[in-house]
Amino acid sequence: MKLFSTTFFALALIFVSCACKKAVKTTTNNGGPTTPPVTTPVTSDVSFWLTTGDKSALLQKQNIALNFTATNNSNPTITVDEAQVYQTIDGFGYTLTGGSATLINSLGTTEKDALLKELFSTEEGAIGVSYLRISIGASDLSANVFTYNERPTGQTDINQDNFSIAAEMTDLVPILKKILAINPNIKILGSPWTAPTWMKTNNAYKGGSLKPEYYSSYAKYFVKYIQAMKAQGIPIDAITIQNEPLHPGNTPSMYMEAADQAIFIKTALGPAFETAGLTTKIIVYDHNADRPDYPMAILADPAASKYVDGSAFHLYGGSISALSQVHDAYPTKSVYFTEQWVGGPGNFAADLKWHVSTLIIGATRNWSRNVLEWNLAADASYNPHTPDGGCTTCLGALTISPAVTRNVAYYIIAHASKFVRPGSVRIGSTLNSTLANVAFKTTDGKRALIVINTSATAQTFNIMHNTKIVTSTLPAGAVGTYVW
Repeated sequence: MKLFSTTFFALALIFVSCACKKAVKTTTNNGGPTTPPVTTPVTSDVSFWLTTGDKSALLQKQNIALNFTATNNSNPTITVDEAQVYQTIDGFGYTLTGGSATLINSLGTTEKDALLKELFSTEEGAIGVSYLRISIGASDLSANVFTYNERPTGQTDINQDNFSIAAEMTDLVPILKKILAINPNIKILGSPWTAPTWMKTNNAYKGGSLKPEYYSSYAKYFVKYIQAMKAQGIPIDAITIQNEPLHPGNTPSMYMEAADQAIFIKTALGPAFETAGLTTKIIVYDHNADRPDYPMAILADPAASKYVDGSAFHLYGGSISALSQVHDAYPTKSVYFTEQWVGGPGNFAADLKWHVSTLIIGATRNWSRNVLEWNLAADASYNPHTPDGGCTTCLGALTISPAVTRNVAYYIIAHASKFVRPGSVRIGSTLNSTLANVAFKTTDGKRALIVINTSATAQTFNIMHNTKIVTSTLPAGAVGTYVW
């Protein structure tokens, strides 16, 4: 009888093993997070989500026992310290360009709704994008150039009587309404690429500067925009005054010096918001980290600074440490990271490593309240974009052509957005030369640690919390999010 029981048990194990192998579910690299084999879940103190440079794991939850212990070892250690508290996080996300909205809106209803739920829901299988940047009027990733109040040559409209967001009613507004139905608390930042051409020194979409005699009219343009979006049920949490004010080469674009931005804020925009009772934040600069003097010049002007919530940065020039330079000089003002592109066709492994280490980790370790990658979606030819000055090689987080492919920026943001919800706070974590990392205390009282192995070999290391350690290994170039 004992022999029979042992034999029967062995056969049962073989049967279960075969059944498990047949139950393995796999997905392509186009299909969102990879699904691990169906196995018996292990008991683990720490949940561990992995993306590798070779795409063998894509935001894949690992079925590994990671349990804290008092046992010591000689591995390098990242110590997470909740006593060190830094900035509150507003969110992680993308720029929903006009072109992105058009492509998403072109999908069939079932596919569109499923994709938006995957992007913006906090449910299982979704990545919980919590912050969006949109353009006020056209960006260079719109199919056509436009503003909300263009007039025939020689005409003006100082009172903004002809202001209209009708151009957004086909794609952008419907998509934003669907997103807000999924996540009513998502933060939306609006940024203009240009003022209406009749307000500019060159009367053109590309380049030129805002004429001082139209400062008050342009302030009214912002007020009407925020009110028009609110009337559609779309709250605008913040605006920047000008996308890349020192780069007049995009189509559209507009040049604006720091001194002029300060004058515009203190004499026109700030008072206009105040009079209209708007609580939308005013954020300055919105350009590269090589010119921290730009936002600091505005913040040094008390008459302008009183209306300003903070400064926004891109990183096509300079060092991410410039964000700390501005924060340290003006610690009561917020810091934001609002744009970084991935150049197509891209290099998944190299882009993953640079963007996670420099932005998700680097920007937040330098006080940023958010991290936004550039365009959410493009087609296989990097369209749509404006002619003569629009980005021709911007790789979206999604490629829609018409099938949906998830690219590297999808995973870059997802490793933070899925786990670090708005209202989380950055906490202390020790630096390591080859294991870049950042830690957060989440809104549900957990700890989330994002680590990327920037070395060329696998790294085994410890995570220490409250004097106990857990040991993990990351392949070369891989990023892991650890939650406990």
